Amino acid sequence: MYFLALGVLLALLKVLEMGPVADWSWWWVLLPFGLAVLWWAWADSTGYTRRKAMEKMDKKRQDRINKQRDALGIKRRP
Repeated sequence: MYFLALGVLLALLKVLEMGPVADWSWWWVLLPFGLAVLWWAWADSTGYTRRKAMEKMDKKRQDRINKQRDALGIKRRP
């Protein structure tokens, strides 16, 4: 996501011809987009994306359980 935001910012600066980016080659300006593609390919192929999604779902589930336990006056799990 950071590569994508950086790419959009650099492309915008290049098109508007602002700052030192105006003098850069388009290859350097578009490089963050290529890095974003490589990052997403790596994250998907290694299971990083799915693992992070599972961790997020597990945390939501545990928070929901803890909220219910608090409402019932039962000790919480960490």
